[in-house]
Amino acid sequence: MVALGSDHGGYDLKQKVIGYLKEKEIEYRDFGCESRESCDYPEYGRAAAEAVAKGECDFGIVICTTGIGISIVANKVKGIRCALCSDTVSARLTREHNDANMLAMGAGIVGANLALGIVDTFLNTPFSGEQKHVRRVKAIE
Repeated sequence: MVALGSDHGGYDLKQKVIGYLKEKEIEYRDFGCESRESCDYPEYGRAAAEAVAKGECDFGIVICTTGIGISIVANKVKGIRCALCSDTVSARLTREHNDANMLAMGAGIVGANLALGIVDTFLNTPFSGEQKHVRRVKAIE
């Protein structure tokens, strides 16, 4: 299951991600926001991150206008490794090398087509399990 969170700046892109998840029959839980009305991203980013940290969701995807603020919020939650990605190479490498459990994107930075490619890459790339990466992830924790 994928935890989702966005603010008003990420709302439209989050709806595109929901469409992708439905198409791929991937379960998700949307922690808000519910519209384009101005709101504060920490509430929604934290809720999605806490669901991942508690094991209620396997992965999380959070979106705001730049992806920066909401990624910072997610990374404040113990056990979260949230990577801000704006290309598929970063999405692949953060899964392979960092075992990232959350993806952040900036709706004002990446378009919908690229964003869905990033999501697809992130969700379908396994952690490499290489000893050097295992060691580094443990050091992060």
